[in-house]
Amino acid sequence: MIIGVPKEIKNNENRVGMTPAGVAELVKRGHTVYVQATAGCNSGFADDDYTAVGAQILPSIEEVYAVADMIVKVKEPIAPEYKLIKKGQVVFTYFHFAADRELTEAMIESGAICIAYETVEKEDHSLPLLTPMSEVAGRMATQVGARLLEKPQGGKGKLIGGVPGVQPARVLVLGGGTVGTQAALIAAGMGAEVVITDISLPRLRHLSEVLPKNVKTLYSSDHNIRTELPTTDLVIGSVLIPGDKTPHLITQDMLKLMQPGSVLVDVAIDQGGCFETSHPTTHSDPTYVVDGIVHYAVANIPGAVPFTSTLALTNATLPYTLALANKGWEQACKDDPALALGVNIVKGKVTYKAVADVFGLKYKKLGLKS
Repeated sequence: MIIGVPKEIKNNENRVGMTPAGVAELVKRGHTVYVQATAGCNSGFADDDYTAVGAQILPSIEEVYAVADMIVKVKEPIAPEYKLIKKGQVVFTYFHFAADRELTEAMIESGAICIAYETVEKEDHSLPLLTPMSEVAGRMATQVGARLLEKPQGGKGKLIGGVPGVQPARVLVLGGGTVGTQAALIAAGMGAEVVITDISLPRLRHLSEVLPKNVKTLYSSDHNIRTELPTTDLVIGSVLIPGDKTPHLITQDMLKLMQPGSVLVDVAIDQGGCFETSHPTTHSDPTYVVDGIVHYAVANIPGAVPFTSTLALTNATLPYTLALANKGWEQACKDDPALALGVNIVKGKVTYKAVADVFGLKYKKLGLKS
């Protein structure tokens, strides 16, 4: 198979879809890999690192898309890429379709096979290709939130861990999945007073056992969230419904319950955001203020730490990339039900029900040839 690795062109997206180590594994199995020039530079991988393991370098993104049977990247294609995607081409990346109708319609029109990292799901409901980036995003959410609480950043001027004689900040984490757990862990490590919510009592029991003692668990309900907001300095939104649009747990009217200079970090913005007042921002312009509350809703948080993120992501994606290249997408998905759940769009048909439901599109169950 011919695999293409384009340079990411989303705002301040510094990750790359494959490392030289991953390319080496594909080349060893007889596949051809084309990497766009400088695609890996911001993650710490020079073009020479790729050519040393057998990749071929192409100067432009157009050439990479034109030659490849399968595109392996990090973030969803953006408008300049839509016309480059070919009918029957496999595109393996994060898509987050439910938050973007324009992207969904463009991929339907392209006739490509769109396999989304975020909906590859194992039998135990774990998300192996979302987890590593969720770990990064969760840890960074607290790091970013602590910074935004500083007065020059628009915050209330509160040190997240306090000092002897001065109380620490209070952090409310919405969602006890991977992102929320990592966010709570870092906040607790920084000395904050932390509350983490979830609707699963078994999950809350588990978190109560494994997280530090300065993390308290709370059942997630509208009433409980409203009760917490007046004394909360930083809210981290980390709710996820795989493949579906995220519900708004904090509505605009709830902002008046918070003190001016408090901070909302919406890690769920890729799936539409869990705050009603959220809209996607970028690393170059990451924040805005609504009713005195600082909002941070960067849609590619891990892109700020590309060395760590690229390695963590490609460690997880490589086995699936190899399976797709070695077997072809249909056989690979037939052999691995988890990978089959990643298939969202096939040659103009929406094959992931949550995406179809969000936009009122016709759903077609994925059918795989024997």
